[in-house]
Amino acid sequence: MLKSLSIQNYALIDSLHITFDTGFTVITGETGAGKSIILGALSLILGQRADVRHIKQDETKCVIEGVFDISNYNLKPFFEELDWMYDGEECILRREIWATGKSRAFVNDSPVYLNDLKGLGDRLIDIHSQHQNLSLNDNLFQLNVVDLLARTADERMEYAKAFTEYRTSEKMLNDLRGQSRKNKEEEDYLRFQYATLTEAALQTGEQEQLETELEALTHAEEIKSGLFSATSLLSGDEHSAESLLRSAKDILQQVQRVFPKVGELVARVESAYIEVKDVREEASRYFGEVELDPARQQLLEERLSIIYDLQRKHSVTTVEDLIALRVDMAKKLENIDSLDEQLAVLEKESEEKRAVMLVKAGVLSRKRQDAVPVIEKGLMEKLAYLRMPNTRFRCEFTTRNHPDATGIDNVEFLFSANRNTALQPVSQIASGGEISRLMLCIKAMIAGAIALPTIIFDEIDTGTSGEVADRVGFIMEEMSRQMQVIGITHLPQIASKGLTHFVVYKEEMNERVTTQIKELTPGERVNEIARMLSGAEISVQAVENARVMLGQ
Repeated sequence: MLKSLSIQNYALIDSLHITFDTGFTVITGETGAGKSIILGALSLILGQRADVRHIKQDETKCVIEGVFDISNYNLKPFFEELDWMYDGEECILRREIWATGKSRAFVNDSPVYLNDLKGLGDRLIDIHSQHQNLSLNDNLFQLNVVDLLARTADERMEYAKAFTEYRTSEKMLNDLRGQSRKNKEEEDYLRFQYATLTEAALQTGEQEQLETELEALTHAEEIKSGLFSATSLLSGDEHSAESLLRSAKDILQQVQRVFPKVGELVARVESAYIEVKDVREEASRYFGEVELDPARQQLLEERLSIIYDLQRKHSVTTVEDLIALRVDMAKKLENIDSLDEQLAVLEKESEEKRAVMLVKAGVLSRKRQDAVPVIEKGLMEKLAYLRMPNTRFRCEFTTRNHPDATGIDNVEFLFSANRNTALQPVSQIASGGEISRLMLCIKAMIAGAIALPTIIFDEIDTGTSGEVADRVGFIMEEMSRQMQVIGITHLPQIASKGLTHFVVYKEEMNERVTTQIKELTPGERVNEIARMLSGAEISVQAVENARVMLGQ
């Protein structure tokens, strides 16, 4: 429940601190006094987006803080999920809004995201204003009402889990089908490319070997001529390098007999002779190996042409890159070949999950429909109490063609205020006053079904008066036995039912108008109720009537 609300520098408010109690609290005041301003400030700590225009003129910041008793509402899992501090007894919500547009939200003095603050606010207070009556025309709202009154939270959670699993499986299946269609479109070209690369039978290092061999064949005549000339120079006649080294060695050996120091030179010349002889023999062998082979040259050129064409086609520069592409294509084709099997597995899995989802949806739908007679009966009894005795009301169910996150049910509230008028959708037949009373009855029934800490009615009594207004007040008073109820009203019949009564008023100080609020004493309540009964001029009869209404 809401224990207190503090507001600073918001709209016409300088500073307000309001302490609330359990039970039924009423707030009254003349039109324009600022009741909606207080409600707007409260909405900010419940997660509503801020507007810098709400900051009081000439101020840099406004602050709104609410203190809540959360001891009986099992909010620990919610706090733990968001990693918030939880003491189990009290919770403080605060918003700070700067004129610069900056805004911050706090829970128990720790900064939080606005969406998370809204999630907490939805668990603490239900603010019912006049415009919310329009939501009664919304089929999703109507379905949620049925779920709350039928207490389907567990079944809806089970269904939601099955629905999510089915949708996930269905998405995977559709993605795979899309991939399959795409692969089928590319398969022929991919197989052609793979066949071309496979037929080429490429080998690692092949290109370098082929290019080297082709280079040799292309210059075979030049190579043979050079080798022949080199061989001739080394050993062709008595003036060849080999003959001259042999002669030099013989001469030095003769000198060595009389001059031993040249022994080293003899060894070096002999080594040079042996090296030249080896070079000549190897050049001669190369000469024999190199052949003019036009057929082999053509074969090499054709093979390299294939390699170069493949490299240009696939935008790569090496045979190794082409081999890697071939391996990758083989894997893709393998995946394509196995895709039908994967699709069959996923289709079976998706059908199984769909079957589970539909079973859960059926369980949820039956629990909803089983509760409908009780809902219809309870609602018509409450409407009859509010002087709508001939009301007929029905929750009409139809089955969706395609299940969604809420199940397989469409629900529409059909309504007639008269016995002889055909049932029609609420939005097409109910008047403003009838919708207000219908919504109040729904809220009253919901209050008995869920443990919401606080509900605030902002002029839900629109379109009512006299005895009906009196009975509206009794319903709100009855609701307050189960939860904290705060009613903002212009009707004395409702105001008189409150255990606590606040009045909102404007005060002019230093040429500035501010909104103020105060809790009324029993005597002040008499005067306020009398004012609401008779207007600006409070008559003796109005005062006496007010005393009667207040039980004084």
